[in-house]
Amino acid sequence: MGKIISTINLKGGVGKTQMTVALAEFLAMQHRQKVLLIDLDPQTNATVSLMDEKAWFKKDQKGETLLQLFKDKLEKTSVFDINKAIVKRVSNVGGGITNLDLLPSSLGLIDIQDSLPLIPAGRFYVTSPVTILKEAISSVLDHYAFVLIDCPPNLGIITLNGIYISDYYLIPCIPDILSTYGIPQILGRIDNFKKETKSSIEPMGIVISMFRAQSRLHKSMVPELKNRASLPESDKKWVPRIFDTIIPLTVRTADAAEFSAGVNTLKQKYGYGTVFNDYENLTNELLRYV
Repeated sequence: MGKIISTINLKGGVGKTQMTVALAEFLAMQHRQKVLLIDLDPQTNATVSLMDEKAWFKKDQKGETLLQLFKDKLEKTSVFDINKAIVKRVSNVGGGITNLDLLPSSLGLIDIQDSLPLIPAGRFYVTSPVTILKEAISSVLDHYAFVLIDCPPNLGIITLNGIYISDYYLIPCIPDILSTYGIPQILGRIDNFKKETKSSIEPMGIVISMFRAQSRLHKSMVPELKNRASLPESDKKWVPRIFDTIIPLTVRTADAAEFSAGVNTLKQKYGYGTVFNDYENLTNELLRYV
């Protein structure tokens, strides 16, 4: 079975989804790895970045998104089929990247997420609301070298489903006060969850994203985070490793999320300069840590 990596931050708007999609595309196309991207975020941004919106809507109507998986548990039905739900060869690069598949999300998850804690444990208490995703995808995990999970900006039941099956988690983070404020909560909550569930997830590190070189706050926060990463783990200010690669805030990065803008190569999608090189370096750095 390949490596499973969740991306999470308790604050939205930190470039989490853009980074997850880019990593999936670079792993699949540049490194020829078989990749599954699981979009757990009800905002569905990763889904509509990787597949046609009309095709996604039809799948959602047929119960072929993650909404149906969780609805089955609430309504005691068995409609969801993992093999029908997974979309093969997604991305707007070259009409789809051969090695990249997607398990799409649904806006309908917003309506049911508050009901998910009410899902009862299985008959013999070997299942729970946080094992739903694992049960659904265990049969296909061996097909992939990497599974990347785009988590919602919270630590609710849906996110914990992703954390439960993950080997690592990444924290994309804007280097400012608000975006870094929730890092201790993420680390503490996941560590407690790991102990209670006896899972093996570890923090892979923090990726500085949406960096503005002209901002004095951004420039001062990066060395501050690196200093905190050098502290012992027992220190309350400790954070995991800070990736060397920094993803800047650029118009090109935002434009890359537009599915309808079909392109033939990753360089055309991300630009021939800094953005492409940054994501390529980030992917190479991630491969060193798995």
